[in-house]
Amino acid sequence: MGGSKNKSPAQKDKSQSKDAEQKKSKKSEKSNAAKTTTSVIIDESKAIKYINAAKVITVQDLARQTEVKISAANSYLQKLLKDGTVERIGGFSGHHLYKSVSGK
Repeated sequence: MGGSKNKSPAQKDKSQSKDAEQKKSKKSEKSNAAKTTTSVIIDESKAIKYINAAKVITVQDLARQTEVKISAANSYLQKLLKDGTVERIGGFSGHHLYKSVSGK
């Protein structure tokens, strides 16, 4: 029964200019918003206790024991690897196995 009504050229221009203004205001609002960074702190006493007690360390086990996300546990293990506290003994494709150098 009835289709959509065709707009006059003046109405089309008006709606296009409103859309362009709205897009500009949205972009400026987004650019003004402050970006926040989050950081997760691992309880190092728990982590060191687990690392010294474990025969083999995985990122997933460390995350579970210290109650943090896997990405935080992975970055902590990478820091320990760089410091020489742990060494990589196996694994592949991001699922590496580590062992403590100073431990057992």
